[in-house]
Amino acid sequence: MNDQKLRVGVVGLGFAGRTALEAFSELPDVEVIALAGLEKDTLTSLGEKHGVPHLYEKWEDLLATPGLDAVSIGTPTQLHAPIALAALAKGLHVLSEKPLARTVAEGTAMVEASKQAGRVLKVVFNHRERGDVAALKHQIDEGRLGRIYYAKAHWMRRNGIPGMGGWFTNRELSGGGPLIDLGVHILDMALHLMGEPRISTVSADTFAELGPQGKGSATTPDRPTVDTLGSKFEVEDLATAYLRLKGGGALQLETSWATYRAPGDNFGIELFGTEGGAKIDVQNYTTEDTLRIFTDVAGVPAEVKPATGAGLGHRAVVREFVRIVRSGEWEGQNGSEALLRTEIIDACYASAKAGREVVLHD
Repeated sequence: MNDQKLRVGVVGLGFAGRTALEAFSELPDVEVIALAGLEKDTLTSLGEKHGVPHLYEKWEDLLATPGLDAVSIGTPTQLHAPIALAALAKGLHVLSEKPLARTVAEGTAMVEASKQAGRVLKVVFNHRERGDVAALKHQIDEGRLGRIYYAKAHWMRRNGIPGMGGWFTNRELSGGGPLIDLGVHILDMALHLMGEPRISTVSADTFAELGPQGKGSATTPDRPTVDTLGSKFEVEDLATAYLRLKGGGALQLETSWATYRAPGDNFGIELFGTEGGAKIDVQNYTTEDTLRIFTDVAGVPAEVKPATGAGLGHRAVVREFVRIVRSGEWEGQNGSEALLRTEIIDACYASAKAGREVVLHD
């Protein structure tokens, strides 16, 4: 493979699919040879723009493209497992948009298929590739915060329900609301920064107060009522969870699509360590002046504001996927880390449904 380009097929024409297509297309050692999606006009225009020779409406046809090496999945969540399983069975490497799957059962099947096929399965967690997250990770790895014993991570929107009445708000298609959509990002960010601690117990609550009233839509300016929705609002619009860490420590998650609060689409994390603390606060996706490090200098409280770049986000994930595939070092690149996130999200939903704490690891 070092002597030829990696031949990739991209499934999905929404934000995730288009972002992946652009990221793959800018790499000199990659050739996007196939594109699939149901929107005919978009399919044609994107194919022409990026010089993609094979265009399909059905993902099944894309997977049959001769010479394909890898597939990128940027579809609604219910299709992640079917497409990945079919691709891995054909000996293709897979890059999937987050979350890995709707359920632990689907995710486990994907990971096992990756192991059996001996092919790479990677999931897009692009927010860990932000400049502020990378800078904070470096500080943590250097021991500047000491042992992190508590963290709070959030992603909160005032009006941010995506696709009101569409697949996002249909439980069967999406697997859940902001907890599985946004929460999985901040969960990944927290676990990544904290050094991948194991979760022992989960206690969570979910709420659906505004969405069922037709309030909180990110895409419909006339704020539809329940009667005008394409389908019922079947998921939560706010979730909170308290996670105890194996060996000590805790992590709190809070995420919403719609809630009465200050306007905006804001996320971040706050870390508390034995030698220092840190906070990332992102307002409406800004990449400037978002990181603070808290410490003592000669016994006096001090605050450091490191300069951070934007980071490469999706592009970094795509480049790392290509690097791994081309290196031939595929051992352990089977999506198991993403499956741990799915297990935690599943446990959160189970806890909220049962109204009690759920034990993950004794």
